[in-house]
Amino acid sequence: MIIPIYQAEISHRRIRGKITSLQQLFNALGQIFAAWIAYGTYMTWNGKNDSRSWRIPLAIQLVPAIFLGALVFLFPESPRWLCDHDQPEQGLKNLAQLHSHGDVNDAYVVAEFNLIQAQIQAEHLQKSKTYLNLFKGWPELRRTIIVMMIQASCQMTGVSAIQYFSPQIFAQIGIPTGTTLLIQACNAIVAFLGTMGTILVIDSIGRRPLEIWGSIAMSITFIINAALITSFPASSSNNGAHWAFIVMTLVFNGVFFLTSGPLSWAIPAELFGTALRIKGVSWGAMTSFAFNTMIGQVTPIAINAIGWRFYIIFVVCNITSAIFFWAFLPETKGLNLEDMDDLFYNSPTFVPGSHWKPTEHADIDPDVKQAVEHVEYASAKL
Repeated sequence: MIIPIYQAEISHRRIRGKITSLQQLFNALGQIFAAWIAYGTYMTWNGKNDSRSWRIPLAIQLVPAIFLGALVFLFPESPRWLCDHDQPEQGLKNLAQLHSHGDVNDAYVVAEFNLIQAQIQAEHLQKSKTYLNLFKGWPELRRTIIVMMIQASCQMTGVSAIQYFSPQIFAQIGIPTGTTLLIQACNAIVAFLGTMGTILVIDSIGRRPLEIWGSIAMSITFIINAALITSFPASSSNNGAHWAFIVMTLVFNGVFFLTSGPLSWAIPAELFGTALRIKGVSWGAMTSFAFNTMIGQVTPIAINAIGWRFYIIFVVCNITSAIFFWAFLPETKGLNLEDMDDLFYNSPTFVPGSHWKPTEHADIDPDVKQAVEHVEYASAKL
């Protein structure tokens, strides 16, 4: 939960989508190692009833944790956190270190610093924010609903069901466990490539198209796979159907990691102001794991009870998500984090075209207005 918030707060607005997608990219890279190690240990020791088949994959997880624990002390603190905790001088230095090779007089750095300071000073004049503020007033409630929907829809794509219960799912069409683990290892490579695609296009295409068209594409893969299970049950031993099912699963995985996977963390981290950012993202994370838990409990029962009909749930959820994102998700690419309050206070709730632009800031302090103009000027130069 902390990672995308930190990434969003240290990123330049023009590459924020790329930076916040890096979490999912390296998550996918870790999955490649995990999946192939699990496949290798299963094929080597599982038939011998040897505990190394599961002890080794668990133990290897210590390695990246140790590296992260050691290197995290070298990370610069978020400039927004420093400004919010009465350390503006260090906040300015860190901002310059991140955006201008340490030049604290850089036009963009000065402008962004002034915007950060203005927002934080305005927030400090208000009462302290609590989780209840996520539901007070339509602008905040609207953001909270969008974040919860993004995280819930991510789980209801069906990705967790496939990842957690792939042996049972693939067994419906007659594919054995060893082959399934090999497919999952290949899926991890597809996930990595899909997230690479996200990093390449998120800040040019934007968030909305990826969420909308990704949901539609994933619903199509579930429709095809449901039809395959119906037409070719496990007893049919149809190799063509097996390959079609595998290909559609790989396509689903690629689309998920191109769209919903990284965006489920990248978008929530940029929607809230400084005072509510950590609370809003944590509320979304809670929603994600609530639905994740539900999928984990329901999937094995549903597979045994209704078989391919379980896929209908994911088809409906993906289509519903596409409609919701088309209607209610505003585009946030290219905006400063300090523009988000303006976006949710002044843009319409129904945003099928999402043509909203930041206001001219005519009604705010002249120093802040000048800072905004500096940001626009510096961005144009970049």
